[in-house]
Amino acid sequence: MRENVRHKWPEMCKNGDWLLHHDNAPTHTLLFVREFLTKNNMTTVPHSAYSPDLAPCAFYVFPKKKFQLKGRHFVSIEEIQAKSQQVLNTLTVADFNECFQKWQNNWDRCIQAQGDYLEGDGGN
Repeated sequence: MRENVRHKWPEMCKNGDWLLHHDNAPTHTLLFVREFLTKNNMTTVPHSAYSPDLAPCAFYVFPKKKFQLKGRHFVSIEEIQAKSQQVLNTLTVADFNECFQKWQNNWDRCIQAQGDYLEGDGGN
């Protein structure tokens, strides 16, 4: 991922002025992941516990995928993967801008609530 960021946004990597945000999923908090991030001087944005409203995939991407795939029958894992990829490929720059704006708004609300749980209160 780090190399992809360097390739796509070299101006951000020149001064190291970027942060990694990931939620508190067990795979993200494993010791070897934290050691890798520390070793490579990658700054992460802390994620409040039980706050899926702060994870763009949870509040934006997954609902879009669910809406497109809901009610369909799939015969194999490969078909699910292919259809999911098709949905992801339809996301536009405007979609990502909207997602980022919602992410910023959700973080502002979380800060104002001093980290209290926010999901489902109508803020999205």
